[in-house]
Formats: sequence, C-alpha cells, structure tokens
Amino acid sequence: MKDKPFILLVDDDPNISRLVQLYLEKEGFEVKTADRGDDALAMFRKMPPDLILLDVMLPGMDGWQVCRTIRKTSSIPIIMLTAKDETFDKVLGLELGADDYITKPFDTKELVARVKAVLRRTQGPEEEKTDTLSFPGLTVSLSQYECHYEGRLIEMPPKELEVLYFLASHANQVFTREQLLEQVWGFDFFGDSRTVDVHIKRLREKLPECEKYGWMIRTVWGVGYKFEVRA
Repeated sequence: MKDKPFILLVDDDPNISRLVQLYLEKEGFEVKTADRGDDALAMFRKMPPDLILLDVMLPGMDGWQVCRTIRKTSSIPIIMLTAKDETFDKVLGLELGADDYITKPFDTKELVARVKAVLRRTQGPEEEKTDTLSFPGLTVSLSQYECHYEGRLIEMPPKELEVLYFLASHANQVFTREQLLEQVWGFDFFGDSRTVDVHIKRLREKLPECEKYGWMIRTVWGVGYKFEVRA
C-alpha cells in the first residue's frame, strides 16, 4: 500500500492550485498539478491517482469533458471544482460521474475534509465490493462496476451503479433520500437530496420496461425509493 494518497489537482489558476497543493501536502498527500484538461488526461493515463480534483473551466478540454472521458474507463473518485453554484452545473457534474462538488471560493479545510471523506468511501474494505446481484434481465457487479440489462452492458457512472446495487441488495425496503445519501455517498457528503432524484431518474432511463421482469425502482411518495420485487 502506498504511504501517501496521490491527488491529481487540475486547475488553471496558479494561485488556487498552489494554495490547495500546499494544504494537501501538509495533510500528508502527494500532489501533482495540471492546468489543462488534455494534460490532466495524459497524467491520469501515465500514473492513475487515488483522487482527482477537477476544475470545470479549463482551457481547451473543459472539466466536463475530462470527467466524461475518465469515466469511460475508470471509477477513480473525482471532485469537481468550479466558480459556478448553479443547480444545473451540480446536476451535470453528478450525472457525468463526479463523486462530489465544491464551489469557489471554498475553505481549504473544507476541501481537505471532502477529499478525506471521498477517499474513505471509495477505499473501504474490499470485501464490501465483491458481490454480484442477479435478477431477471439484470446483473449488477460491484467488484467489476458493471451492469448488464437484457444481455447488454449498460454504461453507468459509479454512483449510479452504487445506488442501484444498494437498493437491489435491500429489495422491497424503502429508503429516504437522506438515508440513500448516507449509505451511498457517506456521512460527509455535502450535497442535497436532489442528487438522489437525479440518479434515480437516470437509472430508470437506462432500465426501461423493467416491470416485465417483476422488479422496478418505485417511488414511495412522501418517503423515498425502493427496489420492488414482486413475488
């Protein structure tokens, strides 16, 4: 196991980049920096980090494109950094597979706390990630981070798959949005309950007409969601 977690910091503002790097190194992280999206991808492929801090507004390839490209091949945790604080931007980042989202200006202590929280969630015991769930027409593998529906591999960001896996592993049990945030994103997630709604919506779009197989992701109005399996 590596002595120091390796963070790739991608930001085109040298002042912010240097400040964040200093704080992270003080907390015991190894940090490499990039100021362009294409450079970040090259560094990611050469030496995959434990976590990526990714600014949205970058010259050339922006943070959205970088996130989308990485998610095609890797579930490495990504925290988006941006000066924007619009719900649309947060939703887009989460739909593309980001694990968390922080807006500028941010407190460096809060950023470090989020980095540690995301790493705790994603570097948990391996035995928790070795299971595969199977239902008619559906197979979800947490160890491989793969979902097959009707014999086809379905592209899913890590958090979408984790939401599906958690609900399916507790079939017919209702969970509130807050409980899902706690179970999937962890106690330290700084988002809001709309994050859950976004992921449920995307899952339903990717698993159409699943009712014919005797299961579905059902909304329990006023409460939350459940993976319903008919006897």
